[in-house]
Amino acid sequence: MESIIILVFVLGYLSITLEHPLKLDKTVPALIMAAVIWALLAVGFNAGWFNVIDTHEHVFDFGVGGEEAMEGFENTLLHHLGKTAEILIFLIGAMTIVEIIDLHRGFEVLKGAVKTRSKRKLLWIIGILAFILSAIIDNLTATIVLVTLLRKLIHKREERLWFAALVVIAANAGGAWSPIGDVTTTMLWIADKVTAAGLIEFVVVPSIVCFVLPFLIASYMKPFRGQIHVESNEDVTAERLLSSRTMLFLGLGMIVSVPIFKTLTHLPPYMGMMLALGVVWLVSEYIHPEEDFSKERRHLYSAHKALSRIEISSILFFLGILMAVAGLESLVYGVAENGDPVGTLRYLAEVLQAAIPNQDVVVILLGVFSAIIDNVPLVAASMGMYNSPTDSVLWHFIAYSAGTGGSMLIIGSAAGVAAMGMERIDFIWYLRKIAWLAFVGFIAGAGVFLLIERVIFHHV
Repeated sequence: MESIIILVFVLGYLSITLEHPLKLDKTVPALIMAAVIWALLAVGFNAGWFNVIDTHEHVFDFGVGGEEAMEGFENTLLHHLGKTAEILIFLIGAMTIVEIIDLHRGFEVLKGAVKTRSKRKLLWIIGILAFILSAIIDNLTATIVLVTLLRKLIHKREERLWFAALVVIAANAGGAWSPIGDVTTTMLWIADKVTAAGLIEFVVVPSIVCFVLPFLIASYMKPFRGQIHVESNEDVTAERLLSSRTMLFLGLGMIVSVPIFKTLTHLPPYMGMMLALGVVWLVSEYIHPEEDFSKERRHLYSAHKALSRIEISSILFFLGILMAVAGLESLVYGVAENGDPVGTLRYLAEVLQAAIPNQDVVVILLGVFSAIIDNVPLVAASMGMYNSPTDSVLWHFIAYSAGTGGSMLIIGSAAGVAAMGMERIDFIWYLRKIAWLAFVGFIAGAGVFLLIERVIFHHV
């Protein structure tokens, strides 16, 4: 029965990674996989075929505990649903704020700031914008905003592809050091594996190296030499609204306030995001985007419209994948070295530790795999595999590796998939032209991370 549950997970995982050849939205296998795994867990648990373990390492055996054990099983399911819901509420809040900013054309303020004709200068401006923006509004949204900006600046698609591909590297590097910059760092932060201050302190320098080195190499490559024709006479101000600047700074400011809210109140981050969304929503109800603002036009800039634009399929994908991983984590599969029963993922960690004694090598491999396999389930699995304390080197390194490793393939990160969809970037083209740059940045950043943590500070 344990083998069937693992097989369901493997088949579901394969369906997710092969979503493009199958022409099937990855949300579908994620939801089916989660429901089937928990159904098999419930049937097998009630039949006494296997036991279930919760996050506090309490083992429940239906044959011995009866009703009490069943209550333990239900509480384990509720606990995992609660932890997953924290991430989903946080993401819904962040996505809605970004959509409200976009409705008020707040990002046009950024577009108006770029005036250069030099390809090399534009590369660095776009790169720095991607690195900083992704840390504030997340790497996926930053990529969408900057690819949209590139379309207005560079009219030749062949030239634009190179810039869009480099944006993916910069956005993923920028998202890795911020608790709100990437779904995986948000997951680690909400689960109390890392603190916002700890993540920034130890991951920001490796992330800068991961971003700067590929850009430094790229700036001497042929596609980034010479000038581009910028339509500088375009009336950018005409595209803006009266509320554009206000909503941009308010929205970004409220998202940045979430880690501060958590530090001051010690409440979970989703509470801070609820407050942030509430404030931005409140202002959006009363602000006047246009001179002659009528009630009939209010719906064009309302939070209701912003909510209708967020990608609910992504939210449901995270629900499915996180609950499926939680099911594997809850299934008692074997025993640890000390003889205590452990869940499937923890058992896998024990096996990996025995095969590859160096944990740093395992985490670097995790980064490489995150380019092939979605990094959300990889990080979710690693959270179930290891018991390291908050802000340990392991969690910081996982945040860096999973966040930046995905840049090595165009399908390896949410930012890459977004750029691929918007610009129709070819998988093989990216593999041939860009993958090596992303790999150089990833390995250099990993080296710097280990130098800082292991050599300079002697952390274990």
